[in-house]
Amino acid sequence: MEERMISGELQGAEEEIELSLRPETLNQYIGQDKAKENLSIFIQAAKMREEPLDHSLLYGPPGLGKTTLASIIANEMGVQFRTTSGPAIERAGDLAAILSSLEPGDVLFIDEIHRLPRSVEEILYPAMEDFCLDIVVGSGPSARSVRLDLPPFTLVGATTRAGLLSAPLRDRFGVHCRLDYYDTAALRSIVERTADIFHVGIDHEAAVEVARRSRGTPRIANRLLKRVRDIVQVRGEDTITIPTTQTALKMLQVDDEGLDHIDHKLLVAIIDQFRGGPVGLDTLAATVGEESQTIEDVYEPFLLQRGFIQRTPRGRVVTPKAYEHFNREVPGS
Repeated sequence: MEERMISGELQGAEEEIELSLRPETLNQYIGQDKAKENLSIFIQAAKMREEPLDHSLLYGPPGLGKTTLASIIANEMGVQFRTTSGPAIERAGDLAAILSSLEPGDVLFIDEIHRLPRSVEEILYPAMEDFCLDIVVGSGPSARSVRLDLPPFTLVGATTRAGLLSAPLRDRFGVHCRLDYYDTAALRSIVERTADIFHVGIDHEAAVEVARRSRGTPRIANRLLKRVRDIVQVRGEDTITIPTTQTALKMLQVDDEGLDHIDHKLLVAIIDQFRGGPVGLDTLAATVGEESQTIEDVYEPFLLQRGFIQRTPRGRVVTPKAYEHFNREVPGS
């Protein structure tokens, strides 16, 4: 898959930079007000009872702050934050080693939890419900099961595809938080906060422009801001202004709606080669030279959310909004 400026996934060496931008408390966390309100109450109640927070599931598109929220939960509870990911845990023994090293009350964060192998997932069930591990010692007729007690802990799982979680695992999470795309006002606040951390001035209009083209995603907003900052520094300017911002975003091929060249290729292919659709996913993927799964998981969600395409039983169809975006006449209008 081609690396995109406006992808919600982490890219290259971004993780270390992103860590420096993350808020540490719920009060500092911008946006997702309903999730914050609920978590604040649940955290306060758990602290009053002197118990770990219930196991929590955070789900939503990439780049919206699931990892940040998990670290804030640990910080607000005053416990250690341990992190891993579903693909990194290949065997049951890997998970057993992580769980047995936890201290009482610790938060264990598993990113992409939907990618846990089934054999590993089954180890999690007694760990989440009864805080114990059932380990098989030996093999053959002499094999026996040994139960190890674990300290009470909080498992925070994050996923971009909640539908892929098995029902038994999903049901063991007491707290479910869906993170939604951010509005422009919240993203503008995030852009201004990041600019302050970077020690660079930014005009209000420039912050709004970056926010408007960030596809409702803080990670993309911060990434675009870093590239705009590069141009400002090279030009020797002190403040990020609206003309510089527009110039930078044009260079990055991010248009007024937050669409990039790959989005354009996808939409134009449906309009020109398939007369607006419907077109099957596999046919579309072969036409634009991408994997079907990549189109469905990475490119489509934002285009669907913004009303540029629709899914129908017969395939993908572009909407009148897509024709309008490219200054094309809608067929039959």
